Amino acid sequence: MEIEKETVISKIETARKEYHAALLNTVLTINDKGAPTNSDASNKLSVRIAYNIAKILESTTGERLAGQTSGSHFETVNADFIRKTFGLMNHIRPGEWEVRKIGNKSSLGITEFEQYMHLADLNVIAKDNPALATAIGRDYTITPDIIIGRKAISDEEINAESLLVDDKYALHTPIRFTNNEHPILHASISSKWTIRSDRSQNTRSEALNLMRNRKGRVPHIVAVTAEPLPSRIASIALGTGDIDCVYHFALHELVQSVEECGDKALDAKELLEIMINGKRLRDISDLPLDLSI
Repeated sequence: MEIEKETVISKIETARKEYHAALLNTVLTINDKGAPTNSDASNKLSVRIAYNIAKILESTTGERLAGQTSGSHFETVNADFIRKTFGLMNHIRPGEWEVRKIGNKSSLGITEFEQYMHLADLNVIAKDNPALATAIGRDYTITPDIIIGRKAISDEEINAESLLVDDKYALHTPIRFTNNEHPILHASISSKWTIRSDRSQNTRSEALNLMRNRKGRVPHIVAVTAEPLPSRIASIALGTGDIDCVYHFALHELVQSVEECGDKALDAKELLEIMINGKRLRDISDLPLDLSI
């Protein structure tokens, strides 16, 4: 008699299930008309795809939260997922890390980080000089939804196995705490519960500002979304040069949902394949490992 082997579930799969559980019955519900909260009720395909995803994830009937409330809750759940899973990567990407939800809480955004500290000075100068503020605009004010920061390392830790640094050289690198006491921005994560045409370019603009205004390395720049329509996801995902990649909160379920829509979603299926095969769209479970690169 053959003995069945015990099924072992990976920690990433467990975290993904807990992530979805945190969204279900709160921000991800289906209203009494059959429209999920992440769908566009005026778009039949959006409703159908989102409905299929919600049923696969076993969502129940509930009221839609206010727009900003839904977005804020999605940011919180994403931050919790990243905090939990990226913490599992410490043997791959060692360091002292902080995952934090910023949103619109800070008017100075990311100026506490080593690559962007100079923007705080620019903000002060602009406040004292309205003419200068008008000339340079406000593109330097960057407030990502979620950030990952890394603390600089002491010389004792760097020299743990051998004498790598001394007082003569490597006097400017920010990874040495003796050179820099400020955290280094490792990743900027944009959370988009849904994607609408009037807001889709905000993510790209913020990404370009992160690159243009930095002094030092570019952080990971990614977006996480629960948008069901591939055409709207493509407005952010397609193209290269600004965002590293877009991560869907339930990509496997999205693919299955589009398949179930049959002939009514042929264009959506083709576009989805283009984004996935073109390495522009991945599942939320891929994100913590990609952040460890």
